[in-house]
Amino acid sequence: MGLSLALNSARSSLIATSAQVALAARNTAGASDPFYTRKIANLVATSGGSAVSIQRATDSALFDRKLSATSSVAASEAVLDGLTTLKGTIGDTDDGTAPAARLGALNAALLMAANKPDDAALARTAVDRARDLAASLAAGATAVQSVRAQADAGLADSVARINDLLTQFDAANRLVTNGTGSGADVTDALDDRDRILAGLSQEIGISTVTRAGNDVAIYTDSGVPLFERSPRRVSFTPTTTFSAGTIGAAVTVDGVPVTGANSPMPVHSGRIAGLAELRDGVATRYEAQLDGIANGLIDAFAETGTDALGNPVRAAGLFTAGPGGPVPNGTTANQLGLAARIRVNAAVDPQQGGNVSLLRDGGIAGTAYRSNPNPATNAAYPDRLRALAAALGADRPFDASSDLGTRSSLQDFATASTGWLSAKRQAATTNSDYQSTLLARASDAYSNATGVNADDETAMTLQLERSYTASAKLLTVINDLLKTLMDAVR
Repeated sequence: MGLSLALNSARSSLIATSAQVALAARNTAGASDPFYTRKIANLVATSGGSAVSIQRATDSALFDRKLSATSSVAASEAVLDGLTTLKGTIGDTDDGTAPAARLGALNAALLMAANKPDDAALARTAVDRARDLAASLAAGATAVQSVRAQADAGLADSVARINDLLTQFDAANRLVTNGTGSGADVTDALDDRDRILAGLSQEIGISTVTRAGNDVAIYTDSGVPLFERSPRRVSFTPTTTFSAGTIGAAVTVDGVPVTGANSPMPVHSGRIAGLAELRDGVATRYEAQLDGIANGLIDAFAETGTDALGNPVRAAGLFTAGPGGPVPNGTTANQLGLAARIRVNAAVDPQQGGNVSLLRDGGIAGTAYRSNPNPATNAAYPDRLRALAAALGADRPFDASSDLGTRSSLQDFATASTGWLSAKRQAATTNSDYQSTLLARASDAYSNATGVNADDETAMTLQLERSYTASAKLLTVINDLLKTLMDAVR
């Protein structure tokens, strides 16, 4: 081997080893970053020596699994958070503040009053229990509307973040494709692009396709394009007021709805999928259940009288929907659901100056609706109180939109409603735990395949230092030989 060739070989070896040492230090510095992937130095033979090409450790299948798991966790947690809010506000069947428990307390109070109808204190207790029940239904309705409003605001936040991430991805993708075309080291840029994809998958379920030149296209998990050469516009119009049963606006991608019942290609995961299901699915069904209880109460306690022609007419009795609200024989428009407006009739509520004796005698809606023929002399009249208790226990129809049975007693329906909410929350908790476990396993597997082991990098650095030392010694020997040769020539 000529001295010049040996010199070039030693020099290229030093350069290559220095690059490898620098790469090991780079890996060690990035070990704590969950989105940093291990960089690998490959020695490439060149004329007269070797050079280093850099690639990164990657596993596309594991990364896709991690993105999918991230989206599923975000969706399940969005639903669970809303159900937890509802559950914490409303309670369960063992909680005395739940509608089912307060309905049972009202029924018991009515039976006690019916056993001793001349006791005004018992009648007042029954009215108090009715007031508690109305307050419980109103609190539940308020909680539902709050959860729906929060979910709607969350959708607006998610859409804003999606658009921001797509803009960031556009810049990162251009950096990768341009660097790939020029032969530059784009491994860190690839990490940044993956970091953006991970953030995007939290908001919406996605799938990716890698094309020539390291270009990547992004689609929703249902196949709607989110990024193809350029980002697509994701839009959402927040709902200003939630009326009873109102379905909020859909999230759209270039005008195509990706949430809601009318979406041709609805997303299945990601935060927006969970929030949309919570806002227009779970919460609206529970709202329908509360409205069904309120409607049943107004109907069960309604009073029957006659009009001027002797025809039977019905009017709100103990429970009413409040000013301008519906009564059993008709409804009027109102933005709030029935559960939000139900209240005890002022005519029988002593806190509002009413007469509790009307609960026993009837006539809450006026003397034409009185049941007791002689209220002044027949204070022991039990018929109306017994009829009210019987009405509470009687089967009645309910709307199928409540997701419960279409016919049952009010007590059974209220109990089933509370159980339904508990079951939904338990199922959401189980699903969230399951999805979180899958994400942890996928993250661990991806980290094991592409992450940095600081101990391995330290060992590699020690080996490279020995190689560097050997190359330096060889360079020193060549330098001495060249010096000797030059001295001999002179």
